[in-house]
Formats: sequence, structure tokens, C-alpha cells
Amino acid sequence: MTKIHPKVEEAVDTLNLTQVARRRLLTGAGLASASAAAAALLAACTPGADKPAASSGAVGGAAGDFPATPKWKFVLVCHVTTNPFFTPTQYGAQDACALLGTEFQWTGSKDSIVAEMVNACNTAISGKADGLAVAVVDKAAFRDPVNRALDAGIPVVSYNADGSRDDKGTARLAYVGQGLYESGYALGQRALQQVDSGEVVGFIATPGALNIQPRIDGAQQAIKDSGKPVKFTPVGTNADVTKGLSIIDAYAQGHANLAGMLAVDAGSTQSIGQTVKKYNMRSKGLKVAGGFDLVPETLAAIKAGDLDYTIDQQPYLQGFLPVLYLYLYKLSGGLLFPSETNTGLLFVTKDNVGPYQTAKTRFEGSDTAQKLVERSGAIAHA
Repeated sequence: MTKIHPKVEEAVDTLNLTQVARRRLLTGAGLASASAAAAALLAACTPGADKPAASSGAVGGAAGDFPATPKWKFVLVCHVTTNPFFTPTQYGAQDACALLGTEFQWTGSKDSIVAEMVNACNTAISGKADGLAVAVVDKAAFRDPVNRALDAGIPVVSYNADGSRDDKGTARLAYVGQGLYESGYALGQRALQQVDSGEVVGFIATPGALNIQPRIDGAQQAIKDSGKPVKFTPVGTNADVTKGLSIIDAYAQGHANLAGMLAVDAGSTQSIGQTVKKYNMRSKGLKVAGGFDLVPETLAAIKAGDLDYTIDQQPYLQGFLPVLYLYLYKLSGGLLFPSETNTGLLFVTKDNVGPYQTAKTRFEGSDTAQKLVERSGAIAHA
């Protein structure tokens, strides 16, 4: 039997998933919704029909050369609604809505309580939202809400988190976010450039959560695949950064000979930098320390040398692109299908951290004003 390359197999799985979603949207209530959207588009493109019918809801206006549309409302469901990581995500959604004449609601749970997120999805469906974007941190819990939304003709995309590597779990139309397992694998590979043996610890705030568990799985596999005599130990911390810091601090005190400290979430990464500095761990043989995301404390730790690197996954795009994709889906009557989009993996190191610290923008969540960010010279990379 011919073995299928993993990337080809993944592409086939994605194709099958989107075909299931298409069928749901194009049957029952979904067919009626798609037909109505197509009819609205045709009417809007007809001379003298530049405004939607009065029954179609608030008018969003016309964006650029696009026809006038209803003021569509898209609902973004998040697992940690008040986490500063998602500040640029909200700015991205807000900017896309301003550009397209739509609106969005930011809802979910502030403490990663899945039941609260599911309730938010159900409320959006009952309220006849025009589109849903969901951080799928639990594939089983969101399977039914996504199915119900699609059956009601409501397009659904996932962002930031998307089931597991081998089982997306839901029939969402597409995923917008970082390749989570791949980014974790890259985290592990990068550590191996500096570590040949010894113990490496990997901290994870919420073990099992599908926005970060694939990362630590990837890091562990990268170290295993290397064949080096490196022992990798996953350790759970806490979604509360203060509690997580105390766990990381205690672990560092009990393991004086660590070769590496890695983290797969923003809070744990920040705490590693603080712990490395507190105990001057570089002088005690720590070879590598790294993790994810761009909180100010993490950037400062990179500048100071207490962290070697962090990974940028462009959270702004995780808000902007779902709104854009849902808008185009609605505008085209379902003909423009949302695309799987990897928002990237960029290592931020001491060599290229400067612009992240000095540029205050909505793109990184460090400013409220939208403005042109001037840049000169070559683009730094690592």
C-alpha cells in the first residue's frame, strides 16, 4: 500500500472537512440562507438597486467598489476575553469592520471555561448572527454548536485554536491562526541549537487546552526526533500568571542543573524570563530559555538576555482575517469560501526585538490609534 505523505494527508483531511461544512450550509436552512445572500448580491449589483431592502436590517454601506450590504454582525468567541494577548485581535476585528461596514461582538469566557464559550455560541446562533469565529479549545464541546450554526446557514471559522492536529473535531469552514503543533516543533528545534544534553522543562498554563497543548506536543517530539540525550519534562503551571510564576520559581529552585526552560503560552514565557533573572540562571549552566508571544515583560527579558527568543503569531490577523473572510462569504453568497490561513511563526530575538519595543501600534496592541508605521532599512529576521 502506498504511504501518503503527512502534508498531503493533512490537505485531504482539510478538504474533506470543508466539503462537509459546504454540504451543511447548502442544505435545509443553509440553502435558504445562501440563496438569499446570492439574491441580495445580485440585487445589489443591479442598476438602481444600490441599497438593501428595508427588511434586511441596518445598512452597512458600501466598502470601496463593493455593493451596499446590511450591517452584518459577526460574533467572535474567545476563551480568555480579557487577556492582553487578544487586544490586537480585537483591534483587528474592529479595523476590518470599519473598513467593510460591519460590526462584531467580542464574547466568550475570561477564565477559559468552555461551558461559558458554548453558551456564547448558542446565544449568537439564537440571535441569528451573520457569522461566527470561535477559538476551538475543546473539539468535542464545540462540535454541536458549530453544526447547529452551519445548519442555520451561519458560516463559522475558527481562530487561534482549532481542534487537534489529527482531528479538527468541528466542521468549521477554515482556521485562521498559527500552525500550533508546527510552532511547538520549531520551538524545540531552536532549543536544540544550544542544547546537546541534559534536562529541558516545558511549561504549559492549561494542559490539554487545544490552543497550547499541540505546541508542547510538538516541542517534545522535536527533542525526541533529535536523538540527543535530552530529557524533556512537561509541567503544568496556571492560567493565572501570578500562580504560574510561583510554580516556575519553585521548579527552578528544585532543579538547579536545568539546560533549558521553554514555555508554550504568554504567561509562562514571561515568568521564565523573570525566574532566570531572579536566580541568575545563566551563570548556573542554563543554555536556552524561550517561549511565545509579545507581552512587554517578555520583550524586556529578551533585550536583557534572560530569554533567548519568543515566537510572534500575529494576533492582529487572527481578528482581522476572520471578519474579512466572513464578509466575503456573505457577499458572494457562499462562493468565496474562507481559506485555511497560517498567521505565521517569527522568532523574536535580541537582534530584532527593538521595533517591537519602540513601535506603539494597534498591530501589537500597544496603542489605540491606527497609524502608519514607518520603517527603513532591511527587514530583520532570525
